[in-house]
Amino acid sequence: MTRIINLTLFAALLFICSSFTLNSVETPIAKEVKWYTFEEAVELSKKNPKKMMIDIYTPWCGWCKKMDKTSFVDPKVAAYLSKHFYAVKLDAEMKEEVLFNGHKFEFMSDAGKRGVHTLAYSLLEGKMSYPSIVYMDEKMHRILISPGYKDGKDLLKELKFTGEEQYNVMKWEEYRKKP
Repeated sequence: MTRIINLTLFAALLFICSSFTLNSVETPIAKEVKWYTFEEAVELSKKNPKKMMIDIYTPWCGWCKKMDKTSFVDPKVAAYLSKHFYAVKLDAEMKEEVLFNGHKFEFMSDAGKRGVHTLAYSLLEGKMSYPSIVYMDEKMHRILISPGYKDGKDLLKELKFTGEEQYNVMKWEEYRKKP
């Protein structure tokens, strides 16, 4: 009889402990960012519309590499990106052509010292700075161009500004100052 009572108590204790553990986890599960090409994100968005977050980088950019190793691996950033955006990596110096909205975008070797891809040039309105992030809505309209390195905290704030459509209510400069 004592054995049955002990087993029952042990099972109840195990159930109580596991329920506290499962319910206390309210932060998003850490995920890696799933990166898409521009073309992949456009096609996916046709079937399941989402905003796009386009990380425009170059292979030689030190700050771009730092964001890859710090900001984009932040579990909160990765989870938010996964839920609300198609995350795109766009090499501003890539050589491959991209067809979008009836236009052909390609590498121009005579633009600057290294050359530039015309899609990156168009998205950044000719203000070539790396890293830069461009946010686009579900209809492929640009929401925000954000140049420069951002740590995980600042990137998450920017993601929430665009993901929660705060840009319809206030300017980024105003939102950024909020605690």
